[in-house]
Amino acid sequence: MPAAPDCLYGRIMKFLTFFFLLPGTLKRTKRNGKQPGKLPVCYEIVSLSLKKKMAAELYPASINTNIPNSNSSTSVTAASKKTIVQVTQTVTTPTTATTQQNINNNNVEASSWQSTHPTLRERNALMFNNELMADVHFIVGPPGESQRVPAHKYVLAVGSSVFGAMFYGDLAEGDSEIHIPDVEPAAFLILLKYMYSDEIELEADTVLATLYAAKKYIVPALARACVNFLETSLEAKNACVLLSQSRLFEEPELTQRCWEVIDAQAELALRSEGFCEIDLQTLEIILRRETLNTREAVVFQALAEWAAAECKRQGLGPSARNKRAVLGKALYLVRVPTMTLEEFADGAAQSDVLTLEETHDIFLWYTAANKPKLDFPLTQRKGLAPQRCHRFQSSAYRSNQWRYRGRCDSIQFAVDKRIFIAGLGLYGSSGGKAEYSVKIELKRQGATLAQNLTKFVADGSSNTFSVWFEHPVQVEQDAFYTVSAVLDGSELSYFGQEGMTEVQCGKVTFQFQCSSDSTNGTGVQGGQIPELVFYA
Repeated sequence: MPAAPDCLYGRIMKFLTFFFLLPGTLKRTKRNGKQPGKLPVCYEIVSLSLKKKMAAELYPASINTNIPNSNSSTSVTAASKKTIVQVTQTVTTPTTATTQQNINNNNVEASSWQSTHPTLRERNALMFNNELMADVHFIVGPPGESQRVPAHKYVLAVGSSVFGAMFYGDLAEGDSEIHIPDVEPAAFLILLKYMYSDEIELEADTVLATLYAAKKYIVPALARACVNFLETSLEAKNACVLLSQSRLFEEPELTQRCWEVIDAQAELALRSEGFCEIDLQTLEIILRRETLNTREAVVFQALAEWAAAECKRQGLGPSARNKRAVLGKALYLVRVPTMTLEEFADGAAQSDVLTLEETHDIFLWYTAANKPKLDFPLTQRKGLAPQRCHRFQSSAYRSNQWRYRGRCDSIQFAVDKRIFIAGLGLYGSSGGKAEYSVKIELKRQGATLAQNLTKFVADGSSNTFSVWFEHPVQVEQDAFYTVSAVLDGSELSYFGQEGMTEVQCGKVTFQFQCSSDSTNGTGVQGGQIPELVFYA
């Protein structure tokens, strides 16, 4: 008899398998009949034979106790046994000891964590940094400092177009372990946590690294949060570093905010440790800045300190030759001739940055009628023009009404935009020329932010006379600050009348209210401290 075709042989074997196992199957089905939702085993076996790809979906996790073993019937072929074993292994893998340990490490209940976390967001959050079902691992950080991080391709691809292309694009690679040496582990975990749970946890120490990771993997919402964090934490001591980073990350809004701080608080910014950490290109941009609000002697000293720091970074000794080498053309962006002769003689002339010939020529430029040609810019920086917020509509004087007796005049104010308070405008004597000693102070919630003890001379007019803090002070929006002045001198003084509770100065709106610190009668409606001098 000729051999039967393969297809006919397969059908015969399926029929024999079903026929010999049917009695036992019906008995088990009857015994299990009270189990709700339980598929008949006969249906499961047939399905296994017909559609192997559906096996994992049809078999419940406990099916291995009901699967016929090799002793149940000699009619089960080797191929059929192999299929059943493979299905059993596939289903039981999630309950292995290794997976159980991973679940416990992540505080997930082994058997019912899905049901105890009803929302998709909660369940996704549990998968963050979790080995459970992880199908990719990242080795994050430079060699020797790296960290192995588990992740799930689908979640990452949904949250980032870069990860989407990496895992599912036309050029996707099947690597289960990916090395990322240029991202800090802490920043990468912040990135992943946001992608799994929409939660953003930023810290000052890691926010720049997080911004880099967010930019690299194109996660704009996280990048925007990083920029907002940097803007709120921006101050003179970190403004130059953030300027360098904002240019690198192409964040124009952050760049503009950095310039506002650097211009207004230039001396503090240039003397900060962060200034010595910037790159050469950023250094040159700062030195070209026309609106730096500081003396050129401060600029030159900052340049010399940056050169010493750059020599150290490059492994060079801090010699005059090496400093000039690392500075290059940046040296000739300092406007040395705009210093006073005393500033130059006490500072730049005694540094080891200028050559003897340059020092000689600059001295001649100061003193000689026939001035030599210099390679340094000759024009002074424009700096910033201070703005003045005047809170009274008129002023007056009466011999028996307003006197200075060493008492405190004080007022509270708030602004709707970040500004820099540089000083106060005060009234002087109404009885002719007089000299005053004055202590001015700026506070927020009782804490002193700035103060200065100085003197000024009033000419007997109703004009205001400016007194300055040592450095402009950054004032945040929507918060009340207190300014105070204690004057000693001629008792009789001009005073303000018809005070306003709100004053518009350019793009900045000021609000005023009375201060409990005031012991000399100054309030919103009248008194002293007629002006706030500021940069914006």
